[in-house]
Amino acid sequence: MAAATIASPILIVAEDSEEDASIDMAAKFSLTGYEWVYPGSSVNAQGQTLHNVHIDNPQDPYGAARDIMTYSYNYTPHIIASVNNDAAQAIFGSTIVDDIRANDAYNGYPGNENVQGTMDRGDAVDTAMSNNGMNVFQVPIQILMGNIKFIFV
Repeated sequence: MAAATIASPILIVAEDSEEDASIDMAAKFSLTGYEWVYPGSSVNAQGQTLHNVHIDNPQDPYGAARDIMTYSYNYTPHIIASVNNDAAQAIFGSTIVDDIRANDAYNGYPGNENVQGTMDRGDAVDTAMSNNGMNVFQVPIQILMGNIKFIFV
């Protein structure tokens, strides 16, 4: 198990506590880099999405997230890093969520009066993080505050 845990990718999830702790964005992180994962199109055999793991599987949402990654993408993460809005704002600036939403065209759908973006979610996140910069000193602080959690599944 230890070798599998070390060799397997880490699943990083952005959880919005204002939305029933839904997963709004995720990324696979491994030695080869990262790859965006879209929670609404990541499903298990029953069609349940990564976005709704807390609603669909309240007893074991992170086990359900692991199973969804295995089913949809053929890899099994053994560590999930959960980042909430407070951590994202401390690390990337207080406007990070709004900046992502301003760029996001809801994964390819045209914008509206509230969302003028033209980017898919991954590009919107990349752009906002690049434009805002990263305060790396906040990472250990946010871990200690519980805003970034590591879950072994």
